[in-house]
Amino acid sequence: MTDTVRVRFAPSPTGPLHIGGARSALFNFLLAHRYGGKFIVRIEDTDLERSSRESEHNILESLRWLGIQWDEGVDVGGNYGPYRQTERLESYQKGTEKLLAQGDAYRCYCSEEEIEAERQAFLAKGELPRYSGKCRSLTEAQEEQYQQEGRKAVVRFRVPEQGAIVVDDLVRGEISFDCIGIGDFVIVKSDGIPTYNYAVVVDDALMEITHVIRGEEHLSNTPRQLLIYKALQLKEPRFAHVSLILGKDRSKMSKRHGSTSIVNYREQGYLPEALVNFLVLLGWSPEGEEEIFSLEALTELFSLERVAKNPAVFDLDKLNWLNGLYIRQTPIERLVEMAIPHLQEAGYVSKSMGEEEQNKVQLMMQALQEKLAYVGQVKEYGPLFFDEKVTLEDDTAKAHLLAEEVPLLLQAFVSKLDDDRINEPASIKKILKELGKETKLSGKALFMPLRVAISGQQHGPDLPYLIAVLGKEGLLKRLRQTTEQAGLDLSF
Repeated sequence: MTDTVRVRFAPSPTGPLHIGGARSALFNFLLAHRYGGKFIVRIEDTDLERSSRESEHNILESLRWLGIQWDEGVDVGGNYGPYRQTERLESYQKGTEKLLAQGDAYRCYCSEEEIEAERQAFLAKGELPRYSGKCRSLTEAQEEQYQQEGRKAVVRFRVPEQGAIVVDDLVRGEISFDCIGIGDFVIVKSDGIPTYNYAVVVDDALMEITHVIRGEEHLSNTPRQLLIYKALQLKEPRFAHVSLILGKDRSKMSKRHGSTSIVNYREQGYLPEALVNFLVLLGWSPEGEEEIFSLEALTELFSLERVAKNPAVFDLDKLNWLNGLYIRQTPIERLVEMAIPHLQEAGYVSKSMGEEEQNKVQLMMQALQEKLAYVGQVKEYGPLFFDEKVTLEDDTAKAHLLAEEVPLLLQAFVSKLDDDRINEPASIKKILKELGKETKLSGKALFMPLRVAISGQQHGPDLPYLIAVLGKEGLLKRLRQTTEQAGLDLSF
């Protein structure tokens, strides 16, 4: 690419950052960094009723959490600001006056009821709804009469009645749209606020955006935008429309396929680097078989040439698998920090944790690091590590405690429960080796009765970590419960 790449992500602050929006932001960010360009975040807040600064903050924080930082934008400034549409109304007004003077736009006084009646008429004929052009040729006298009646006008763009608009898309190639199917569309609402298709053109042109990378759902907007570029004699950017994101059942992605907003994944304990890795594979493919990429590596590899036309499938199982891989490679201190809020919320650790609780959480995370798909799952293991009450899970578990050698095994185990020896996994492993030698038990015959007696379950994390978290008193309480449930008359 010869020109300096300037790309933007322009969300509407009407809710949290959606998965699809995050992917668009990521693709723009990667293209800019690949070619030494600029990535801009602009806020499209002209939906006055639904837009909020709270949503804007959420979106920006979600981008930062993902590691997507911008070179220009609402909070970092830049030479092409302001970066909120509601602060750029003067720019749109100038363009509107030019379009009206040229005859490329006109005022329309049709009521909502009239527009809806036209819409239904087109649908009844099996045609796409569009504006009929009723106000295309109003005289000054007619406009004055409408104004005296108190009618408020919108401004419509005058679309050619013949011909076609060709979109040269970097992902999809050339796509032609017949003008007859577009109809004269609104560019300024009756309250003076520009519509999306109009404001986005003015903003992109004045900010010298070179490439517009966005979701396929915007493809139908592009011919309208190209008409405005031409009428205002503005330089057009290159367009690239990336594929839709579908659920595993090939339907439009919704909450039944997994959380749709980035903040939900952050709250559940997903790692941002794993989510970035997952997002980039939704519509882009590397040259080889490798699927694990850091954000830094992606900035060297990403290109629009390898963006797919076909819909991307959001596979939550794959995300969990990928996030699990990243968890295995993450320093335990970071996992502990992420786990604590989940355990506090569930009431397993206190809000003002001391060193002892901190150590227990660290032991717990060391035990679970190989098992977790996302950190929020620690709550599911909370009872195993922190509850005093324990119950044998089924008759099979109970049977493990009824083996002939179990009473001697458990008595020998209890005799070795010295506080100084069971405070760390390494010394506990030595205890278990000693038990094996003394009882001449090994493998399943040694470990299964101990696991069941301690946890009530036949499967779970490594015993040394569980034992270290429970401590002597916790272990004794559990052993009394499980042996009593199994009908063993043992005193600990």
